[in-house]
Amino acid sequence: MRFPSKYLNDKVKGRASWFRLAVSLVAAGCLTTALTGCAKVDTTTPSAARANAATASPARFGTVDCREAKCIALTFDAGPSEHSARLLDILKEKKVPATFFLLGKRHIEKYPQLVKRMAAEGHEVASHTWDHKILTSLSEQQIREELLRPSEAIERLTGQRPVLMRPPQGRTDETVTSVCEKLGIAQVLWSVTAKDYTTNDSALITQRVLDQATRDGIILLHDIYPGTVPAVPGIIDALKERGYVFVTVPQLLAPGKPQPGKIYRP
Repeated sequence: MRFPSKYLNDKVKGRASWFRLAVSLVAAGCLTTALTGCAKVDTTTPSAARANAATASPARFGTVDCREAKCIALTFDAGPSEHSARLLDILKEKKVPATFFLLGKRHIEKYPQLVKRMAAEGHEVASHTWDHKILTSLSEQQIREELLRPSEAIERLTGQRPVLMRPPQGRTDETVTSVCEKLGIAQVLWSVTAKDYTTNDSALITQRVLDQATRDGIILLHDIYPGTVPAVPGIIDALKERGYVFVTVPQLLAPGKPQPGKIYRP
């Protein structure tokens, strides 16, 4: 694949630039769904998870019943970062819960206090692997290592072991699913993406989310990019005006519970 020149000439340095390049090239090269890394996998919708539930489970943040309410889940990948504290301030002010899929290397390691704060303020803290390696290209043992390390780090900091993970670039397959099942982790994909790895235009990020939002939606954003966090207040206010209620991913599935190995996607 020939690299797009705009990425080769990117002046932005550091983690965000590398991450943006990697995700964008995959998006350009994959002509089928990017949500499953170009592979066909069985997924479960939030409504199906709720319908198949045998017993109710308590809400982790408030008392929302998504069988009745018009729910939507706000999720953030690849943090924590220098922008995460401001994001948590916004979520606290707006009384909105989120689900954070955290990276281990250079993120959980660098910002342990933010991880603790996320959990303490009622957000769902989950895994985005240790080093953002594409799981479908790894051996079973390597996949296990990529998933175990962030789970153990999060548990040490918060006292709770993650029950959710998001595979980097949404790429998963039967081997990844098998490892997740053994480790007691469910996989979470998404239905709304602002492609905030391609722009720092907060107004454009906001509009992309609003254009795609639907009931039971799972919104994918990244709090590592400078344009994303400033977009969040407008996204929240506009969706609330449309009657949406913000929930964590486990609340979206309730009274069902995340089942190890399953892949959830609206």
